[in-house]
Amino acid sequence: MADTSSGVEDPVNGESVADSEEFDSLRGILADGVVGAAGGLVGTAMMTVVFLIAQSLGAFDLADFAILTELVGLTGYVPEVLFGFFIFLGGGMFPWPLLFAALKEYLPGRTDPVSGAFFGAAMWTGFVLAFYTDQTGLSLVLYAVLTLVAHVVYGIGLGAVFNYFATRPDSIV
Repeated sequence: MADTSSGVEDPVNGESVADSEEFDSLRGILADGVVGAAGGLVGTAMMTVVFLIAQSLGAFDLADFAILTELVGLTGYVPEVLFGFFIFLGGGMFPWPLLFAALKEYLPGRTDPVSGAFFGAAMWTGFVLAFYTDQTGLSLVLYAVLTLVAHVVYGIGLGAVFNYFATRPDSIV
């Protein structure tokens, strides 16, 4: 008789129920969220270093993070640049890692850091337009290149953390 199995374990038949329950448990979901937040924190920290280099070259100004404070309507109530950076950090730690986790299997690259680099480059397309503040000439070129590098570095850091926790023997990520 011919083998009609698809080669995929069927959790309904009890072959890997323990594995699927582990990933669907609240503990597993929270662990994935913590890994994503840690990856986002590492990536945003690495990105900030590149932004500081860009600021020292006159291509980017960290004061531009005040735009985010203005968008939420808190200008004048909180320190604009600091609060804007915290909004930026929150975005780098929560929604972007969640999107990366959902899309990483479909991104180019054989490893998570390489896939993260592509993810960061894709994110850059929105950032470069949203934070553009009338740079021209060499300043514009430096702005475009250094913000792209910052986003690629963010993705590499994010992917490296995902990769690290995925290869841990006791991790469920």
